[in-house]
Amino acid sequence: MIPKVIQGGNFSDHRGTISYVNDFSFKDIERFYIISNSDENPIRAWQGHKLDAKNFYCLSGSFKIHFVKIDNWKKPSKDLKIETIFVSASESKIVHIPMGYANAIQSLEKDSKLISFSTLPLANVSEDDVRYDSNYWEINGF
Repeated sequence: MIPKVIQGGNFSDHRGTISYVNDFSFKDIERFYIISNSDENPIRAWQGHKLDAKNFYCLSGSFKIHFVKIDNWKKPSKDLKIETIFVSASESKIVHIPMGYANAIQSLEKDSKLISFSTLPLANVSEDDVRYDSNYWEINGF
């Protein structure tokens, strides 16, 4: 499986706005987190997932979601291609990152919030989570 964007939309009328992503299924979701990076450290990097798929939706502000396909969990190549998808609260879309990837979350505005839906039960996280140094793959501009 490859990373993908699940596009949603927004509907506005005199009552306000509804944002939706109707093509996203919660069938495999086990838990969720809301991520707010600090202003001093706007990048949360690099966290790999052997078994867990991540699904990101921007609640406020904007983010760049960076990700790499891991080639070797113990010592991945430093030359892996970093891919990036931009998300913002004004758009309604979910970024799906399948298992087998490491990601970095970069907030672009003060008070940005991102919700992360995870597919792996909490009891299995210790066998899944692989962390790399925040500078293992260089993100342009940081």
